[in-house]
Amino acid sequence: MPIISIGQHVINRLKEIGIDTVFGVPGDFNMPLLDIIEDDEDLTFGSNANELNAAYAADGYARVRGAGALVTTFGVGELSAINGIAGSYSENVPVIHIVGAPRLAQQRAHLLLHHTLGNGDYQVFFKIASMVTKASATLTLKDAASEIDRVIQTAFVCKRPGYLGIPVDLINSLIEVSAHPLQLQVPKNPEKIQSIVLQNILNELQVAKHPAIMVDGCIIRYGLEVEANAFIEKSGFPTFSTPIGKGAVNCELDNYRGVYCGKLSLDGIQEEIEKIDLLIELGPFKTDFNTGNFSYGMEKVKTIQFHSTGTVIDYAEYPGVCMQELLPLLTLALPKNKEPTHLVPRVRPSSTEVNGTEITHNYFWKKVQGYIEPNSIVISEAGTAVFSLFNMEAIKGTTYISQILWCSIGYSVGAALGAGMADRNRRVYLFVGDGSFQLTAQEVSVFIRKGLTPVIFLLNNDGYLTEKLINGPYRDYNNIPMWEYSNSLKYFGGYLETNKTNGKKPTEIGVEAKVSTPQEFEDAMEIVSKQPFKIHFLEVVMPQFDAPKELQILASDLKG
Repeated sequence: MPIISIGQHVINRLKEIGIDTVFGVPGDFNMPLLDIIEDDEDLTFGSNANELNAAYAADGYARVRGAGALVTTFGVGELSAINGIAGSYSENVPVIHIVGAPRLAQQRAHLLLHHTLGNGDYQVFFKIASMVTKASATLTLKDAASEIDRVIQTAFVCKRPGYLGIPVDLINSLIEVSAHPLQLQVPKNPEKIQSIVLQNILNELQVAKHPAIMVDGCIIRYGLEVEANAFIEKSGFPTFSTPIGKGAVNCELDNYRGVYCGKLSLDGIQEEIEKIDLLIELGPFKTDFNTGNFSYGMEKVKTIQFHSTGTVIDYAEYPGVCMQELLPLLTLALPKNKEPTHLVPRVRPSSTEVNGTEITHNYFWKKVQGYIEPNSIVISEAGTAVFSLFNMEAIKGTTYISQILWCSIGYSVGAALGAGMADRNRRVYLFVGDGSFQLTAQEVSVFIRKGLTPVIFLLNNDGYLTEKLINGPYRDYNNIPMWEYSNSLKYFGGYLETNKTNGKKPTEIGVEAKVSTPQEFEDAMEIVSKQPFKIHFLEVVMPQFDAPKELQILASDLKG
């Protein structure tokens, strides 16, 4: 068996699950591990401004690459990151959180060290972490190899975070490790039960007069987009996606109908939904915002739910018959000569309207979609941005990233950093409100340092608009100090020679503009479109109380 250091084994296993960037912040208990990362030619350290942003970045990275990782120090560092880790747990994102801890002897002696609570308890933070991770371990010399493998493997397979606490004096300790790769495949479905489930589904499809498919977020989390689209295309059934599932379906398929989100859907989609007598749900994620505050209206419709842990046919549950194996089998079993489905023209957003000289949400979201390139990454902040993107026309090959369940404001800036690091060949478009931006603005400096070139849209409506719509529109607690947002690239060092990209050249700065009228916006975007290898920052000034209709409807519900 190979003999390597504990730290090197962790890094090797991270690389095995496709990670080439580890985010985080240095601290005195984790720096020997950072030495290993920095000396590895295949790895990049994320160099974040703080641990919370690092957790957001690891989450955004994982949504593009399949898994993410961050390194923090004990106590103060890991607690700063835990909100981001909880978001990853909530939204089924595999992020490995590695924590450098005090020396074993210090822990056993219960010394009152810095970064502790001063009570000698060295397990308290581990206990907290275990509540928002699928697998967690504090390593010892005896069990390090097996625990590293268990935590990383479990997190990856189950699509939830994992936690590894490593005492600083063990990072370079040598251990024997397995030469076998991690077991990253889900267990096989029970064959006999699966055959029964498959036949029952085929029977339901045969008698259904108006079946339809709903594609949701877990298809994306488990990387089953190819399998889902094969089923959609062969079946010919009308297919919708949820907001979390947006981007999973090939939007150019004839039977793709758009996004369904209950009463937040486009006019006309509800009429199509009302005709359904059988709904096939792929990877359902039935959260409040993902279902239009539970306004799905599917109570009387037969359903077949494909989950990562089992299958549900109406009220019959089949644990262990998982969609990863079942869905391709169903596609193969579908009849080759299906009856054609007669579909009316797809419901689409209405055309762009310009009313006066202000940039309204009605104008902005219909216009901006024309500037987004295919195969891009679009990241939206909780609030006006995320709800506006629900019904924006889907763009071919585009990945949509947002926190529709956890909804931690400020998430999008760090997530955009992670997504950009995950795939430098795709253009990143970040939509963030002014209030959210003020929480995590520091990561703009990391964009510059790492040579990333996103297009950043800062939506300036002077305060916390979502909260104003729910309660206290004129309360001071919903107001924030005004910043000169359009100077962000300058302030964060975009023009400083010291901020080199990997020691080569400074990041090129593109458009830095504050736009207040439709014409100013369109003029700026014409330049942005022609400069794909530069970072751009547009401060988009909007009326203070203007909001997309989707948010207005939801905010009205939340008032009650």
